[in-house]
Amino acid sequence: MSTSTAAGAHTSCLVLRLAGPLQSWAGPSMFNRRDTGTEPTKSGLVGLLAAAQGRRRADPIEDLLDLVFGVRTDQPGTLLRDYHTVSDYRGRPLLSASITGKGVQKPTSPAKYTGVTERFYLQDAVFVAAIGAPEPVLANLAEALRSPAFPLALGRRACPPTQPLILTPNPEEPDRVMWPGTVRDVLMHSVPWQASASHQDKLARRRPDQRPRRVHLPITVDDPDGDDMRMDVPTTFDPLHRSFTSRRVSQVWADLPPPYETTDANAGTHDPFALLGW
Repeated sequence: MSTSTAAGAHTSCLVLRLAGPLQSWAGPSMFNRRDTGTEPTKSGLVGLLAAAQGRRRADPIEDLLDLVFGVRTDQPGTLLRDYHTVSDYRGRPLLSASITGKGVQKPTSPAKYTGVTERFYLQDAVFVAAIGAPEPVLANLAEALRSPAFPLALGRRACPPTQPLILTPNPEEPDRVMWPGTVRDVLMHSVPWQASASHQDKLARRRPDQRPRRVHLPITVDDPDGDDMRMDVPTTFDPLHRSFTSRRVSQVWADLPPPYETTDANAGTHDPFALLGW
């Protein structure tokens, strides 16, 4: 990653709310088992933007790889396992990936009559993704996301996002989409907690002495000097040449106010890390 795409290089962001009944952000899994990561991947976010702009799978994506991404987990959701069995209703063996000289698929050998596939999803998860780039680039991305050329998906085509997809700094000014600040700062301090109302109500319904005084949310942000690695940067989406490379990231925490008023009852809650300034 070039120094121009460092985590603090851009001072304007586009912010997306990634929420839906199901999401699936694929990792290195292949074939009949497809896992999901616990947060959106850079490959998935780049793919979403490319689909909005109408890019085909073999089209260049180098400009999208230069964008700075950050993801905050506002509601982690739960893991869903989708179990499938596949068979031929006529009782014939399943077909293999091999083909004859005439281009006809060969049956499996030895004969396989039932195939098992597993797909994993995050259900009821909510993420906030911030994209850092020059403002003209962000404006073009926002326009594409509002009128996408292809259907948008949260990792897989079967997982459409709910609205609103684009978050604005002021709900009364929906056309003003730029958030001032770096990706890190916007996710840490500017964007309010985006968890569902029912998820937030669970905290509010707790006894006053059991309510957290602050909401702590994990953030992963592109950072060429970061300590962690992610193997989720696509070189191309061309199915014949698809491969991935790595990126460095930093992991920090947002410390946001809760969706209720704190009281004296929970102001005295024991915090073992308070002396360390955490």
